[in-house]
Amino acid sequence: MTLTVPLACLTAFAVWTVSLVFFGLGPYRVGNVLLGRAKPGQFPAAVPHGPDWYPRLMRAHANCVENLPVFASLVLVGHLTGHTSGAFATVCEVVIAARVGQTIAHISSGRTRVINIRFTFFLTQVLGFLLLAGMILRG
Repeated sequence: MTLTVPLACLTAFAVWTVSLVFFGLGPYRVGNVLLGRAKPGQFPAAVPHGPDWYPRLMRAHANCVENLPVFASLVLVGHLTGHTSGAFATVCEVVIAARVGQTIAHISSGRTRVINIRFTFFLTQVLGFLLLAGMILRG
């Protein structure tokens, strides 16, 4: 099987999601535990803790986890139905670029202007999902 652009974008989405844990959440939590500043169970998701960027990173990761199955479903169905290039591939590239942009905006600030930028990236992804679904359904 050939790694098509949509499959590469799906892989990038998954790697991006895992990277947020490996390079962001994980080092913060493990570092605090190893330095004796926190116990392993002191990081409940519903309780604010850590620096300002930390809860934003937690939410950005959760948002990746929430949207990855939708993107994966569309890419895999698209692949199985022969949508591997052209407009389908381009929309997949736009979706992954918007996902990275949304995550970076989400982590960087909670200011209104950045929230609006983040929403624009999110809306781009949702419209991309709808376009991919439409291409699949059109055949």
